[in-house]
Amino acid sequence: MKHLRPTDIRGAAQLATQATVGVSRIAEGVHQSVWGSMGVPGGKAPGETRGITGLVYQCVRGVTQLVGKSVDVLLAKLQPVLELAEQSAPESYQRAAVLAALNGVLGDRLVAMNNPLATPMTLRWSGRVLSPQNQPTATEVNGKVMLLVHGLCMNELSWDLPLQDLGYTPVYLRYNTGLHTSTNGKTLAEQLEQLRALWPVPIEELTIVAHSMGGLITRSAVHQARMHHMQWPQQLKNIVFLGTPHHGAPLERAGNWVDVILGTTPYSRPFATLGQLRSAGITDLRFGHVLEADWAGRDRFEKGPYRRQPLPLPAGVACFTVAATTAARRGALAERLVGDGLVPLRSALGQHNAPEHRLNFAKPNQHILYRTHHMALLASPDVRQQILLWLGQQYDHKK
Repeated sequence: MKHLRPTDIRGAAQLATQATVGVSRIAEGVHQSVWGSMGVPGGKAPGETRGITGLVYQCVRGVTQLVGKSVDVLLAKLQPVLELAEQSAPESYQRAAVLAALNGVLGDRLVAMNNPLATPMTLRWSGRVLSPQNQPTATEVNGKVMLLVHGLCMNELSWDLPLQDLGYTPVYLRYNTGLHTSTNGKTLAEQLEQLRALWPVPIEELTIVAHSMGGLITRSAVHQARMHHMQWPQQLKNIVFLGTPHHGAPLERAGNWVDVILGTTPYSRPFATLGQLRSAGITDLRFGHVLEADWAGRDRFEKGPYRRQPLPLPAGVACFTVAATTAARRGALAERLVGDGLVPLRSALGQHNAPEHRLNFAKPNQHILYRTHHMALLASPDVRQQILLWLGQQYDHKK
């Protein structure tokens, strides 16, 4: 609690209200499932009870929402005062980590609720949030910018890859990983266009290093920027993907199977809502969604066929990929089942049985790490060395 800010109280109160209402709906659903098995009719909507029982559940939700609304109104009035009091206080690592995890799991719901705990997308340099009013000076930066994009439930503080050797100015992205990858891609494209316009010196070269989900967002951002004729892709020279699930991650597919299984019986069906708390960002990882067309107009919790739109690597950009496996050596089991603990080797390498979905990384631009977990890629000396080797070769050719 000591790491929370005063303004976090309002967001926490909203979540507590929603949690109480949600639990009451699950309890009522189980209650009605039992009654229904004995032939007792339910209420007006599926999962609702009727009569006195239904009235009790309605009262519980009504009182909870009334109290929650009253508390929210009070805290909303106090929020400007609380924000002024905390502006000078630096954010703790612990608070940033908790918010990152919360946004990864519930980020889309936080935005829908207008919850103050929802993380806005920001670009950061030297620990400062960049904005039109807050930019570095020309003596503090240069025209070689390296953007580092984190993955699901992470933030910019998760990185531990010193890459200053090649003379880049590091800029870090923080974003709500619970939103659709295409939504974050659109916002990132817009923010990079603004960065290009406001950067104190002309940006000559932009390199992006993206971990996990960050790679999907990067591909989406480049695609949308080019579709809208933005200028910053002209400066984009390199993208390095670290453990990106280009073709999806099996753990999210397992979560989808849990949804299906829980929904098969009337007694377990109310609990399926718990599995469906997964954010839009998480469900995008099932098949590696990058475009809005991949998910628009579909029930993201419905188990259905693979319908993702093909999207090749961006033309004219040198693309590199680091894939990892916890196995000691490469093999069929390591490629298809083991991977780095979260992402299969083939998915991280962009390999796919369907030619239109294959991402054609040049062989010299692929690197596989063994005995390495997904999260270790954020701080691996081997990853750092490989990135320096790839980008250093380009640097040497330019000299």
